[in-house]
Amino acid sequence: QVQLVESGGGLVQPGGSLRLSCAASGFTFSNYAMKWYRQAPGKGRELVALITSSGGTTNYADSVKGRFTISRDNPKNTVYLQMNSLKPEDTAVYYCNAVFLYLDHWGQGTQVTVSS
Repeated sequence: QVQLVESGGGLVQPGGSLRLSCAASGFTFSNYAMKWYRQAPGKGRELVALITSSGGTTNYADSVKGRFTISRDNPKNTVYLQMNSLKPEDTAVYYCNAVFLYLDHWGQGTQVTVSS
């Protein structure tokens, strides 16, 4: 069945780094654009970054531009989010999302907490 499994979240101090991974299975990963969203407590879900199916194009929310990098490894069916210079306002549950035409799959999320 379709699965997206995020990992790599945790507690990190301000200024630190984390690398999130999202492992996909059950569908043709290389056909799908991939996105990372986040949702902070009491707030709506925010699109953080996206990458096209080939990896040739990326886009970022202004709030993370220059600090976060999205990448993908199609042979490994995995998308990554490298997060540097983390701030307390980056604290949220991070979700990966796969999109292809009318098909839309979500992971269960991974918690990222930035605090001293």
